[in-house]
Amino acid sequence: MTDFYSKLLARVNESGCFAPHNHIYVTELRDDHSASGVLEIQPSSLNPLGIVHGGALVTLADTHEPAFLLLYARTCVTLDCSMQYLAPAKGARIFCTATPKKLGRTVQVYDAALTDETGRLVASGTYTFFAVGPADLDHIDN
Repeated sequence: MTDFYSKLLARVNESGCFAPHNHIYVTELRDDHSASGVLEIQPSSLNPLGIVHGGALVTLADTHEPAFLLLYARTCVTLDCSMQYLAPAKGARIFCTATPKKLGRTVQVYDAALTDETGRLVASGTYTFFAVGPADLDHIDN
């Protein structure tokens, strides 16, 4: 991993923003434009049934694609997302792998696969992002 990747991961994971505040971290940005990450399940991640809240799963998936797109100097916002819940999400961690379907000039589409610690697919989703403009990454290199 390059120093720039490390700095970008630190910015995303240590920013004090919504995702790290909720124990969601990007763990890897790959050259094929895919990304991986993890939700470290806390009591606040659970719904009243004791399983991971669907909103936590959506946030996990929604966090990874924009982190990778920052690498290509694009500030992106979510246009649309669709999540299918396939099995109860339980355990200490849920993992996400986000893979690009389309990387256009202004529109990017990613598929997200969320698995538990046993490798069981607990949810999958499709996310569409719009590039609103160039990202300000100057402060990452400092």
